[in-house]
Amino acid sequence: MIDDILDELQPHLAATSIYGPKGVGKTATARQRVASVLELDQTDDRQRLQADPSLLSTLPGPILVDEWQRWPESWDRVRRAVDAGAGRGRFILTGSSAPRGATVHSGAGRIVGLRMRPLSLVERGVAQPTVSLGDMLSGRAEVGGETDVVLQDYIEEITSSGFPGIRHEPTPRLRRAQLDAYIDYIVTREFPEQGYPVRRPEALRAWLSAYAAASSTTAKYVEILDAATPNVGDKPSKKSTMTYRDALSGLWLLDPTPAWAPTSNQLLRLSQASKHQLADPGMAARLLNLDADSLLRGHAMPKSLGGGSILGGLFESLVTLDVNVYAAMHEARVRHFREQNGRREVDLIVEGIGGRIVALEVKLTATPEDADVRHLLWLREQLGGDLVDMAVITTGRHAYRRQDGVAVIPAALLGP
Repeated sequence: MIDDILDELQPHLAATSIYGPKGVGKTATARQRVASVLELDQTDDRQRLQADPSLLSTLPGPILVDEWQRWPESWDRVRRAVDAGAGRGRFILTGSSAPRGATVHSGAGRIVGLRMRPLSLVERGVAQPTVSLGDMLSGRAEVGGETDVVLQDYIEEITSSGFPGIRHEPTPRLRRAQLDAYIDYIVTREFPEQGYPVRRPEALRAWLSAYAAASSTTAKYVEILDAATPNVGDKPSKKSTMTYRDALSGLWLLDPTPAWAPTSNQLLRLSQASKHQLADPGMAARLLNLDADSLLRGHAMPKSLGGGSILGGLFESLVTLDVNVYAAMHEARVRHFREQNGRREVDLIVEGIGGRIVALEVKLTATPEDADVRHLLWLREQLGGDLVDMAVITTGRHAYRRQDGVAVIPAALLGP
């Protein structure tokens, strides 16, 4: 999907930054659009640019500066080249981490950043979508269609990962081995390179697993820490766990859903806590040592830190990934709604240009009941015309609109 955004923007911008976790395909995407490549994770190219920064002016353009964070000064060099009058479409920068202490992805109007996420269901080719999020934001969505995708297929998509190089492995065991290697690389290589030495790798892995168990919840970080260190008296300090969070954020491996703050005062007493999400639901499942069979059958299933089922949380993670990808196509923001007392909440609030709101509930069910839509109907009463559409995203086979106006949309049938 990011290719469509790049088609529209990149030729008209002097410098574009594509950022996201390692392995989502940033370099492969950018290489299709450039004439010259400087790979700064390769010693030769890095030393070459350090010795002669004028390459940014003399190499044929467009120029890809890949893994720019390996020499952070390259960001400033590009920014200065833009100030000096670099032509449109001259630079693409890609990066899978943000150097500690560096000001990144803020080109002060000179470098425009685009986040690249793991593959959505549409990008994976799981099904042909029939309901457009863009049409929902316009208030003109036609809701209909049928899919053969069922719960077992969604579970397979969760565990297969949205990282292109991992999900295309031919067997589940190979995919699990690749995810293990990915996690090990993050712990043993990426953290130290970020400036965060890991003295106890097992403690970091335990914290990551606890964070995975908090997927789609607003669990407090102290709760995540407690879950990571059961029956341990000498727990890591809060400062240490915040270090974990900061490093993972710098690697774009966390993709939390911020709390929604309405532009007017229709709603009061809102929670400000973000919903926890890892960038890839497949990585969360692997950290919890869950495969498709165990998720489907519920064998030895741990509980979510929010009290619900792990499968429900991971399904919401998958849908949240999809909605984030589709919303970016329409310059929309994805948030969640929750009152401070937890009495009412809506899983996803998509806020488009002009304040148009689409409210989405995510339910691990094929056919939602009246109880599943009550918060959507309440929110419509509060927002009036600002709420242009509302839906329950399900594991069912049919898309339709209920008599109360709530759309029912199988996750596989939702598209941009």
